[in-house]
Amino acid sequence: MLIALAAIFVAAYAAIALEHPIGINKSASALLAAGLLWTIYAMATGDPTLVGHKLDESVASTAQIVFFLIGAMTIVEVIDAHDGFEVITALIRTTSQVTLIWLIGFVTFFLSAILDNLTTTIVMISLIQKLIARRDDRLLFASLIVIAANAGGAWTVIGDVTTTMLWIGGQISPLKIMSAVFLPSLLNLLVPLAFISISLKGKTIAAPSKDNGLLAVDRFERNLMFYLGLGTLIAVPAFKAVTHLAPFMGILFGLGLLWLVGEIMHRHKDEHVRQPLTLVHALTRIDMSSVVFFVGILLAVACLEHAGLLSLLAKWLDATLGRQEIIVVVLGLLSAIIDNVPLVAATMGMYDLAHYPSDSFIWEFIAYCAGTGGSILIIGSAAGVAAMGLERIEFLWYARRIAVPALAGYLAGAVVYVAQHAWLH
Repeated sequence: MLIALAAIFVAAYAAIALEHPIGINKSASALLAAGLLWTIYAMATGDPTLVGHKLDESVASTAQIVFFLIGAMTIVEVIDAHDGFEVITALIRTTSQVTLIWLIGFVTFFLSAILDNLTTTIVMISLIQKLIARRDDRLLFASLIVIAANAGGAWTVIGDVTTTMLWIGGQISPLKIMSAVFLPSLLNLLVPLAFISISLKGKTIAAPSKDNGLLAVDRFERNLMFYLGLGTLIAVPAFKAVTHLAPFMGILFGLGLLWLVGEIMHRHKDEHVRQPLTLVHALTRIDMSSVVFFVGILLAVACLEHAGLLSLLAKWLDATLGRQEIIVVVLGLLSAIIDNVPLVAATMGMYDLAHYPSDSFIWEFIAYCAGTGGSILIIGSAAGVAAMGLERIEFLWYARRIAVPALAGYLAGAVVYVAQHAWLH
Protein backbone atom coordinates (compact mmCIF):
# COMPACT_ATOMS: atom_id res chain seq x y z
CA MET A 1 0.00 0.00 0.00
CA LEU A 2 2.71 2.50 0.94
CA ILE A 3 4.52 2.02 -2.37
CA ALA A 4 1.28 2.56 -4.31
CA LEU A 5 0.48 5.72 -2.32
CA ALA A 6 3.98 7.11 -2.84
CA ALA A 7 3.93 6.36 -6.58
CA ILE A 8 0.56 8.06 -7.07
CA PHE A 9 1.64 11.13 -5.13
CA VAL A 10 4.94 11.42 -7.04
CA ALA A 11 3.07 11.13 -10.35
CA ALA A 12 0.59 13.80 -9.24
CA TYR A 13 3.45 16.01 -8.06
CA ALA A 14 5.12 15.72 -11.46
CA ALA A 15 1.86 16.63 -13.18
CA ILE A 16 1.49 19.68 -10.94
CA ALA A 17 5.07 20.83 -11.58
CA LEU A 18 4.67 20.30 -15.35
CA GLU A 19 1.23 21.92 -15.50
CA HIS A 20 2.07 24.21 -18.43
CA PRO A 21 4.06 21.77 -20.64
CA ILE A 22 1.47 18.96 -20.37
CA GLY A 23 -1.52 21.31 -20.55
CA ILE A 24 -3.38 19.85 -17.55
CA ASN A 25 -4.54 22.21 -14.82
CA LYS A 26 -2.84 21.46 -11.50
CA SER A 27 -6.22 21.50 -9.72
CA ALA A 28 -7.33 18.46 -11.75
CA SER A 29 -4.12 16.61 -10.84
CA ALA A 30 -4.52 17.46 -7.15
CA LEU A 31 -8.16 16.34 -6.99
CA LEU A 32 -7.41 13.11 -8.86
CA ALA A 33 -4.52 12.38 -6.50
CA ALA A 34 -6.66 13.02 -3.41
CA GLY A 35 -9.40 10.72 -4.68
CA LEU A 36 -7.03 7.89 -5.62
CA LEU A 37 -4.98 8.10 -2.42
CA TRP A 38 -7.97 8.02 -0.07
CA THR A 39 -9.60 5.23 -2.10
CA ILE A 40 -6.51 3.01 -1.91
CA TYR A 41 -5.98 3.86 1.78
CA ALA A 42 -9.61 3.02 2.63
CA MET A 43 -9.58 -0.28 0.73
CA ALA A 44 -6.21 -1.36 2.13
CA THR A 45 -7.09 -0.42 5.71
CA GLY A 46 -10.44 -2.22 5.65
CA ASP A 47 -11.81 -0.19 8.58
CA PRO A 48 -14.45 2.28 7.30
CA THR A 49 -15.03 3.83 10.72
CA LEU A 50 -11.35 4.60 11.31
CA VAL A 51 -10.78 5.94 7.78
CA GLY A 52 -13.98 8.01 7.97
CA HIS A 53 -12.86 9.57 11.24
CA LYS A 54 -9.44 10.46 9.82
CA LEU A 55 -11.01 11.90 6.68
CA ASP A 56 -13.36 14.03 8.80
CA GLU A 57 -10.36 15.45 10.68
CA SER A 58 -8.55 16.25 7.43
CA VAL A 59 -11.61 17.90 5.88
CA ALA A 60 -12.11 20.06 8.98
CA SER A 61 -8.53 21.37 8.95
CA THR A 62 -8.59 21.86 5.16
CA ALA A 63 -11.90 23.74 5.32
CA GLN A 64 -10.46 26.28 7.76
CA ILE A 65 -7.72 27.21 5.29
CA VAL A 66 -10.11 27.29 2.33
CA PHE A 67 -12.67 29.52 4.11
CA PHE A 68 -9.89 31.89 5.10
CA LEU A 69 -8.57 32.09 1.53
CA ILE A 70 -12.00 32.66 0.01
CA GLY A 71 -12.71 35.47 2.49
CA ALA A 72 -9.34 37.19 1.97
CA MET A 73 -9.48 36.92 -1.83
CA THR A 74 -13.01 38.34 -1.91
CA ILE A 75 -12.05 41.32 0.26
CA VAL A 76 -9.19 42.15 -2.09
CA GLU A 77 -11.49 41.91 -5.12
CA VAL A 78 -13.93 44.33 -3.47
CA ILE A 79 -11.10 46.81 -2.84
CA ASP A 80 -9.93 46.49 -6.43
CA ALA A 81 -13.47 46.97 -7.80
CA HIS A 82 -13.60 50.30 -5.96
CA ASP A 83 -10.19 51.24 -7.43
CA GLY A 84 -8.89 51.28 -3.86
CA PHE A 85 -5.30 50.56 -4.83
CA GLU A 86 -5.21 53.97 -6.54
CA VAL A 87 -4.44 55.18 -3.01
CA ILE A 88 -0.99 53.64 -3.52
CA THR A 89 -0.38 54.54 -7.17
CA ALA A 90 -1.25 58.19 -6.54
CA LEU A 91 1.77 58.47 -4.23
CA ILE A 92 4.33 57.52 -6.92
CA ARG A 93 5.80 60.55 -8.67
CA THR A 94 9.36 59.56 -9.66
CA THR A 95 10.72 59.25 -13.25
CA SER A 96 13.89 57.30 -12.31
CA GLN A 97 13.73 53.54 -12.81
CA VAL A 98 16.15 52.93 -9.95
CA THR A 99 14.06 54.99 -7.53
CA LEU A 100 10.85 53.39 -8.80
CA ILE A 101 12.08 49.82 -8.43
CA TRP A 102 13.10 50.49 -4.81
CA LEU A 103 9.68 52.03 -4.15
CA ILE A 104 7.91 49.14 -5.86
CA GLY A 105 10.04 46.63 -3.96
CA PHE A 106 9.25 48.03 -0.52
CA VAL A 107 5.56 48.68 -1.25
CA THR A 108 5.22 45.10 -2.51
CA PHE A 109 7.13 43.73 0.49
CA PHE A 110 4.87 45.38 3.07
CA LEU A 111 1.64 45.08 1.08
CA SER A 112 2.22 41.34 0.67
CA ALA A 113 2.56 41.01 4.43
CA ILE A 114 -0.91 42.53 4.82
CA LEU A 115 -2.68 40.92 1.86
CA ASP A 116 -0.93 37.86 0.40
CA ASN A 117 1.83 37.32 -2.13
CA LEU A 118 -0.37 36.18 -5.02
CA THR A 119 -2.85 39.04 -4.72
CA THR A 120 -0.09 41.58 -4.19
CA THR A 121 1.75 40.38 -7.30
CA ILE A 122 -1.36 40.82 -9.42
CA VAL A 123 -2.04 44.27 -7.94
CA MET A 124 1.55 45.52 -8.30
CA ILE A 125 2.02 44.25 -11.86
CA SER A 126 -1.25 45.96 -12.76
CA LEU A 127 0.24 49.06 -11.15
CA ILE A 128 3.49 49.03 -13.15
CA GLN A 129 1.50 48.50 -16.33
CA LYS A 130 -0.08 51.87 -15.57
CA LEU A 131 3.31 53.46 -14.83
CA ILE A 132 5.69 51.95 -17.44
CA ALA A 133 4.96 51.73 -21.17
CA ARG A 134 7.83 49.55 -22.43
CA ARG A 135 7.34 45.84 -21.76
CA ASP A 136 11.11 45.18 -21.73
CA ASP A 137 11.42 47.63 -18.85
CA ARG A 138 8.53 46.00 -17.01
CA LEU A 139 10.07 42.51 -17.05
CA LEU A 140 12.70 43.33 -14.42
CA PHE A 141 10.08 45.15 -12.33
CA ALA A 142 7.71 42.17 -12.55
CA SER A 143 10.51 39.78 -11.55
CA LEU A 144 11.41 41.95 -8.57
CA ILE A 145 7.73 42.06 -7.58
CA VAL A 146 7.69 38.24 -7.43
CA ILE A 147 10.72 38.22 -5.10
CA ALA A 148 9.38 41.04 -2.92
CA ALA A 149 5.89 39.52 -2.68
CA ASN A 150 7.24 36.12 -1.61
CA ALA A 151 9.65 37.73 0.88
CA GLY A 152 6.92 39.94 2.31
CA GLY A 153 4.46 37.08 2.60
CA ALA A 154 6.87 34.90 4.59
CA TRP A 155 6.98 37.02 7.77
CA THR A 156 3.26 37.31 8.58
CA VAL A 157 0.60 34.68 9.12
CA ILE A 158 -1.67 36.18 6.44
CA GLY A 159 0.99 36.96 3.82
CA ASP A 160 1.32 33.50 2.27
CA VAL A 161 -0.93 30.46 2.18
CA THR A 162 1.90 28.39 3.70
CA THR A 163 2.29 30.67 6.73
CA THR A 164 -1.51 30.68 7.06
CA MET A 165 -1.42 26.87 7.07
CA LEU A 166 1.28 26.84 9.75
CA TRP A 167 -0.65 29.41 11.83
CA ILE A 168 -3.95 27.53 11.63
CA GLY A 169 -2.12 24.28 12.39
CA GLY A 170 -0.63 25.80 15.56
CA GLN A 171 3.00 25.67 14.39
CA ILE A 172 3.58 29.45 14.46
CA SER A 173 2.02 32.51 16.12
CA PRO A 174 1.62 36.00 14.58
CA LEU A 175 3.99 38.08 16.70
CA LYS A 176 6.72 35.45 16.98
CA ILE A 177 6.91 34.81 13.23
CA MET A 178 7.08 38.55 12.55
CA SER A 179 9.98 39.10 14.92
CA ALA A 180 11.86 35.98 13.82
CA VAL A 181 11.51 36.10 10.03
CA PHE A 182 11.26 39.84 9.25
CA LEU A 183 15.02 40.47 9.02
CA PRO A 184 15.82 37.37 6.90
CA SER A 185 12.90 38.21 4.61
CA LEU A 186 14.06 41.79 4.24
CA LEU A 187 17.55 40.61 3.29
CA ASN A 188 15.97 38.18 0.84
CA LEU A 189 14.57 41.26 -0.93
CA LEU A 190 17.52 43.64 -0.56
CA VAL A 191 20.17 41.41 -2.17
CA PRO A 192 18.38 40.86 -5.52
CA LEU A 193 17.01 44.43 -5.41
CA ALA A 194 20.56 45.77 -5.27
CA PHE A 195 21.59 43.49 -8.19
CA ILE A 196 18.66 44.50 -10.38
CA SER A 197 18.88 48.24 -9.65
CA ILE A 198 22.48 48.28 -10.96
CA SER A 199 21.24 47.33 -14.44
CA LEU A 200 18.65 50.15 -14.31
CA LYS A 201 21.07 52.93 -13.41
CA GLY A 202 20.49 56.05 -15.51
CA LYS A 203 17.28 54.76 -17.12
CA THR A 204 14.08 56.79 -17.02
CA ILE A 205 10.44 55.76 -17.12
CA ALA A 206 8.37 55.88 -20.31
CA ALA A 207 4.86 56.36 -18.99
CA PRO A 208 1.85 54.93 -20.88
CA SER A 209 -0.97 57.16 -22.06
CA LYS A 210 -3.49 57.97 -19.36
CA ASP A 211 -7.00 56.54 -19.37
CA ASN A 212 -9.36 59.38 -18.52
CA GLY A 213 -12.46 57.21 -18.17
CA LEU A 214 -14.93 58.11 -15.42
CA LEU A 215 -14.75 56.09 -12.22
CA ALA A 216 -17.89 54.41 -10.85
CA VAL A 217 -16.97 55.46 -7.29
CA ASP A 218 -16.06 58.76 -5.70
CA ARG A 219 -12.98 59.43 -3.55
CA PHE A 220 -14.81 58.83 -0.26
CA GLU A 221 -16.15 55.42 -1.37
CA ARG A 222 -12.75 54.40 -2.73
CA ASN A 223 -10.90 55.32 0.46
CA LEU A 224 -13.56 53.81 2.73
CA MET A 225 -13.45 50.39 1.05
CA PHE A 226 -9.64 50.45 0.82
CA TYR A 227 -9.04 51.20 4.50
CA LEU A 228 -11.94 49.08 5.75
CA GLY A 229 -10.79 46.10 3.66
CA LEU A 230 -7.16 46.40 4.72
CA GLY A 231 -8.19 47.01 8.31
CA THR A 232 -10.25 43.82 8.26
CA LEU A 233 -7.30 41.75 7.05
CA ILE A 234 -4.90 43.29 9.55
CA ALA A 235 -7.36 42.74 12.43
CA VAL A 236 -7.69 38.97 11.90
CA PRO A 237 -4.67 37.99 14.07
CA ALA A 238 -5.95 40.29 16.84
CA PHE A 239 -9.41 38.72 16.53
CA LYS A 240 -7.90 35.26 17.02
CA ALA A 241 -5.83 36.42 20.00
CA VAL A 242 -8.85 37.96 21.76
CA THR A 243 -11.54 35.37 20.96
CA HIS A 244 -9.35 32.25 20.51
CA LEU A 245 -11.55 31.38 17.53
CA ALA A 246 -10.10 30.04 14.28
CA PRO A 247 -8.82 32.75 11.88
CA PHE A 248 -11.44 31.93 9.25
CA MET A 249 -14.14 33.21 11.62
CA GLY A 250 -12.40 36.57 11.82
CA ILE A 251 -12.08 36.86 8.05
CA LEU A 252 -15.72 35.84 7.48
CA PHE A 253 -16.88 38.30 10.14
CA GLY A 254 -14.91 41.07 8.43
CA LEU A 255 -16.27 40.00 5.05
CA GLY A 256 -19.80 40.33 6.38
CA LEU A 257 -19.02 43.83 7.67
CA LEU A 258 -17.56 44.88 4.33
CA TRP A 259 -20.57 43.42 2.53
CA LEU A 260 -22.98 45.36 4.77
CA VAL A 261 -21.15 48.65 4.25
CA GLY A 262 -21.07 48.14 0.48
CA GLU A 263 -24.79 47.36 0.32
CA ILE A 264 -25.68 50.49 2.29
CA MET A 265 -23.27 52.71 0.38
CA HIS A 266 -24.46 51.70 -3.10
CA ARG A 267 -28.15 50.97 -2.45
CA HIS A 268 -29.46 54.03 -4.34
CA LYS A 269 -27.31 53.59 -7.46
CA ASP A 270 -28.56 52.26 -10.79
CA GLU A 271 -28.19 48.50 -11.16
CA HIS A 272 -25.63 48.66 -13.99
CA VAL A 273 -23.42 50.94 -11.83
CA ARG A 274 -23.98 49.11 -8.54
CA GLN A 275 -23.56 45.52 -9.72
CA PRO A 276 -19.78 45.54 -10.49
CA LEU A 277 -19.16 47.05 -7.03
CA THR A 278 -21.05 44.42 -5.05
CA LEU A 279 -19.51 41.65 -3.06
CA VAL A 280 -21.62 39.17 -5.04
CA HIS A 281 -19.73 40.24 -8.16
CA ALA A 282 -16.40 40.03 -6.29
CA LEU A 283 -17.16 36.38 -5.45
CA THR A 284 -17.32 35.61 -9.17
CA ARG A 285 -13.85 37.09 -9.71
CA ILE A 286 -11.85 35.13 -7.12
CA ASP A 287 -9.53 32.39 -8.40
CA MET A 288 -11.61 29.31 -7.53
CA SER A 289 -9.19 27.09 -9.45
CA SER A 290 -6.49 27.87 -6.87
CA VAL A 291 -8.93 27.23 -4.02
CA VAL A 292 -9.82 23.82 -5.48
CA PHE A 293 -6.11 23.05 -5.87
CA PHE A 294 -5.53 23.72 -2.18
CA VAL A 295 -8.41 21.39 -1.28
CA GLY A 296 -7.03 18.58 -3.42
CA ILE A 297 -3.38 18.84 -2.42
CA LEU A 298 -4.08 19.25 1.30
CA LEU A 299 -6.35 16.20 1.34
CA ALA A 300 -3.77 14.21 -0.64
CA VAL A 301 -0.99 15.08 1.80
CA ALA A 302 -3.29 14.33 4.75
CA CYS A 303 -3.75 10.80 3.41
CA LEU A 304 0.04 10.31 3.30
CA GLU A 305 0.26 11.57 6.87
CA HIS A 306 -2.39 9.16 8.16
CA ALA A 307 -0.75 6.28 6.28
CA GLY A 308 2.57 6.98 8.05
CA LEU A 309 4.57 7.88 4.94
CA LEU A 310 5.52 11.36 6.10
CA SER A 311 6.94 10.19 9.42
CA LEU A 312 9.06 7.66 7.50
CA LEU A 313 10.30 10.47 5.22
CA ALA A 314 11.20 12.63 8.23
CA LYS A 315 13.26 9.81 9.72
CA TRP A 316 15.05 9.25 6.38
CA LEU A 317 15.92 12.96 6.06
CA ASP A 318 17.22 13.06 9.62
CA ALA A 319 19.36 9.99 8.98
CA THR A 320 20.65 11.21 5.60
CA LEU A 321 21.18 14.93 6.09
CA GLY A 322 21.35 15.05 9.87
CA ARG A 323 21.13 18.78 10.54
CA GLN A 324 17.69 20.39 10.66
CA GLU A 325 18.80 23.65 9.07
CA ILE A 326 20.22 21.79 6.03
CA ILE A 327 17.00 19.78 5.66
CA VAL A 328 14.85 22.93 5.69
CA VAL A 329 17.14 24.80 3.26
CA VAL A 330 16.89 21.85 0.84
CA LEU A 331 13.09 21.88 1.20
CA GLY A 332 13.14 25.59 0.33
CA LEU A 333 15.26 24.94 -2.76
CA LEU A 334 12.82 22.22 -3.80
CA SER A 335 10.00 24.77 -3.62
CA ALA A 336 11.63 26.53 -6.60
CA ILE A 337 10.60 23.49 -8.65
CA ILE A 338 7.65 22.11 -6.72
CA ASP A 339 4.72 24.09 -5.32
CA ASN A 340 5.37 25.14 -1.71
CA VAL A 341 1.83 24.29 -0.52
CA PRO A 342 2.27 20.50 -0.65
CA LEU A 343 5.84 20.85 0.65
CA VAL A 344 4.68 22.68 3.77
CA ALA A 345 1.68 20.38 4.17
CA ALA A 346 4.11 17.45 4.06
CA THR A 347 6.45 18.94 6.66
CA MET A 348 3.48 19.59 8.95
CA GLY A 349 2.84 15.86 8.82
CA MET A 350 6.52 14.92 9.06
CA TYR A 351 7.24 16.71 12.33
CA ASP A 352 5.06 16.33 15.42
CA LEU A 353 4.05 19.34 17.53
CA ALA A 354 4.72 17.24 20.62
CA HIS A 355 8.42 17.10 19.69
CA TYR A 356 8.61 20.43 17.86
CA PRO A 357 6.31 22.87 19.72
CA SER A 358 4.81 26.07 18.36
CA ASP A 359 7.32 28.77 17.32
CA SER A 360 10.27 26.42 17.48
CA PHE A 361 13.25 26.76 15.13
CA ILE A 362 12.04 24.31 12.51
CA TRP A 363 8.60 25.90 11.98
CA GLU A 364 9.90 29.46 11.69
CA PHE A 365 12.68 28.37 9.33
CA ILE A 366 10.21 26.38 7.20
CA ALA A 367 8.02 29.49 6.96
CA TYR A 368 11.00 31.47 5.65
CA CYS A 369 12.49 28.86 3.30
CA ALA A 370 9.24 27.58 1.79
CA GLY A 371 7.92 31.12 1.42
CA THR A 372 10.97 32.58 -0.33
CA GLY A 373 12.63 29.60 -2.06
CA GLY A 374 10.01 29.65 -4.80
CA SER A 375 11.38 32.98 -6.08
CA ILE A 376 14.49 31.30 -7.49
CA LEU A 377 12.56 30.06 -10.54
CA ILE A 378 9.51 31.70 -12.14
CA ILE A 379 7.45 28.49 -11.78
CA GLY A 380 8.33 28.06 -8.10
CA SER A 381 5.51 30.10 -6.58
CA ALA A 382 1.95 31.19 -7.24
CA ALA A 383 3.24 34.76 -7.46
CA GLY A 384 5.75 33.74 -10.13
CA VAL A 385 3.17 31.87 -12.18
CA ALA A 386 0.84 34.89 -11.99
CA ALA A 387 3.61 37.22 -13.17
CA MET A 388 4.51 34.77 -15.91
CA GLY A 389 0.97 35.00 -17.24
CA LEU A 390 0.49 38.74 -16.82
CA GLU A 391 3.76 39.82 -18.46
CA ARG A 392 4.54 36.68 -20.53
CA ILE A 393 7.86 36.19 -18.75
CA GLU A 394 9.83 33.33 -20.30
CA PHE A 395 11.21 30.62 -18.02
CA LEU A 396 14.72 30.76 -19.48
CA TRP A 397 14.85 34.59 -19.40
CA TYR A 398 14.01 34.56 -15.69
CA ALA A 399 16.51 31.75 -15.03
CA ARG A 400 19.32 33.70 -16.74
CA ARG A 401 18.58 37.15 -15.32
CA ILE A 402 16.95 36.60 -11.94
CA ALA A 403 17.72 33.10 -10.59
CA VAL A 404 21.23 33.89 -9.31
CA PRO A 405 20.29 37.15 -7.46
CA ALA A 406 17.19 35.43 -6.05
CA LEU A 407 19.27 32.45 -4.87
CA ALA A 408 21.82 34.82 -3.29
CA GLY A 409 19.02 36.59 -1.41
CA TYR A 410 17.50 33.28 -0.29
CA LEU A 411 20.80 31.95 1.08
CA ALA A 412 21.69 35.28 2.72
CA GLY A 413 18.33 35.35 4.52
CA ALA A 414 18.76 31.72 5.60
CA VAL A 415 22.20 32.45 7.08
CA VAL A 416 20.82 35.49 8.91
CA TYR A 417 17.92 33.50 10.37
CA VAL A 418 20.18 30.70 11.64
CA ALA A 419 22.65 33.20 13.12
CA GLN A 420 19.87 35.27 14.67
CA HIS A 421 18.25 32.21 16.23
CA ALA A 422 21.57 30.98 17.62
CA TRP A 423 22.30 34.40 19.11
CA LEU A 424 18.87 34.79 20.73
CA HIS A 425 18.74 31.24 22.05
